[in-house]
Amino acid sequence: MATINTNMSASIAANSLTRNDRSMTATMERLSTGLRINSAKDDAAGLAISSKMTSQIRGLDQAVRNANDAISMIQVAEGAMKEVTNMFQRMRELAVQSISDSNTSNDRAALNNEYKQLSAEVQRIAENTQWNGTNILDDTIGVSGVSTFQVGANANQTIDVDFGDLATNNVTATSSGKTNLVLTGALKTDDKISFKMTFTDGSERFAVMTVGASDTLAGAPVVSEFNSAGVSVGVDASSGADKQITVANTTSNGGLTHTMVITDPATNSAATALTLSSISDFAVSRGTHAPVAATDITSSALAATALGVLDTAIQGVNDTRARLGASMSRLEYASDNLQNVSQNSSAARSRVLDADYASETTELARTQIIQQAGTAMLSQANQAQQSVLSLLK
Repeated sequence: MATINTNMSASIAANSLTRNDRSMTATMERLSTGLRINSAKDDAAGLAISSKMTSQIRGLDQAVRNANDAISMIQVAEGAMKEVTNMFQRMRELAVQSISDSNTSNDRAALNNEYKQLSAEVQRIAENTQWNGTNILDDTIGVSGVSTFQVGANANQTIDVDFGDLATNNVTATSSGKTNLVLTGALKTDDKISFKMTFTDGSERFAVMTVGASDTLAGAPVVSEFNSAGVSVGVDASSGADKQITVANTTSNGGLTHTMVITDPATNSAATALTLSSISDFAVSRGTHAPVAATDITSSALAATALGVLDTAIQGVNDTRARLGASMSRLEYASDNLQNVSQNSSAARSRVLDADYASETTELARTQIIQQAGTAMLSQANQAQQSVLSLLK
């Protein structure tokens, strides 16, 4: 049937061109972007899968950076610990030298000067060794010195590293008279308050007090804060009882300052009572350095005591360094594994998301040929209607 209003051949050709054009547009978009999935209509399930893979890959890549930052942070701490070890070794050498009676009191005073300077430097390093502006050796980083590093793409994929507790000097101690010790700053549980007592008979003792969990700088002071039982300084030769100093506490300046009033040692025999001549060598510290702060090498006996304390301190630093070294090794393996997982995840995502250029270029050639053929057929279909005019002649 010859008709003019309805040209089915032209309609079929036009519809075919529309569908082919849609396919060719999608193919050209894939070739332009390099992606097989450019919108949800291309592959809804594939889009969801590739999006989740992208989250994992980006999380893994950031976790690699986190692990590398952690390694750098540990290297800073371990490097500082290395110098602390060197100083403790030198202090031990000085103590061994001071024990020998070939040294005069002046010699020992000179040796002790270097000994105390090195001790102070250990304490300073603990306060000033930082990563990204945060102290890492004074037990303030993380939770009680334990830092958590995110080394995975998801929550709870972490590694904990204990940086140890080398020392602190956030509290200053000054003398206010022969028997007063003024502490300014925020005390913390387990801080060690140490000072040297010299008595009128020439004997010397170090007192070490541990700050308890109930301590507070606000409100009224508590006697138990500094050990209400007193600090033993020897044994009464007559009675066999411990000679002890006792400490009372007051606060001032809004609770920011403690004044420890040190009372002469109590004794059951007046004939053997000791009387304080002076107090010196004040230190507030914690951790590995605290016992070292309560030592000097001004006498053979004190040097011998210092030797044992330093052996323990050196072992403590070595233990911390070994722990940090093990953590570095673990983080390096973790970083390598994360990179492998990220690489394999990227390959898996590529198989879902990326365009196959061999296939897409073949499809483009097909659709271009069909477009040319369809255009030619549409032209022919339009020309076919011209034959109707011959019937009207």
